[in-house]
Amino acid sequence: QVQLVESGGGLVQAGGSLRLSCAASARTFSNYRVAWFRQAPGEAREFVAAISGIGGSTYYADSVKGRFTISRDNAKNTVYLQMNSLKPEDTAVYYCAAGRFGISAQRDSYPYWGQGTQVTVSS
Repeated sequence: QVQLVESGGGLVQAGGSLRLSCAASARTFSNYRVAWFRQAPGEAREFVAAISGIGGSTYYADSVKGRFTISRDNAKNTVYLQMNSLKPEDTAVYYCAAGRFGISAQRDSYPYWGQGTQVTVSS
């Protein structure tokens, strides 16, 4: 069982930056790939970024490529999402999710989820 807790959300103006954190409880965190998803009101939950267990592979949605960076510190059991050049359309609840091995953008491949953190970008 893996428990995930997100933090770092908040209100920011367009063009600003935020860094989200996802703290995990896992015996061997490096065995787990982690992804960020987001869900805006009335919309489906969508993939944002993913990172493999060791951190050697990353994958991004086209909508955030070049603006967001996913990284991890396995010594701290934490994954980060650095978000720069934020836009109002980035407003959503951001969730981190974990699954064993590999890397994936598929929501259904992640059995463990956090409770989410709200990100609001004002224009």
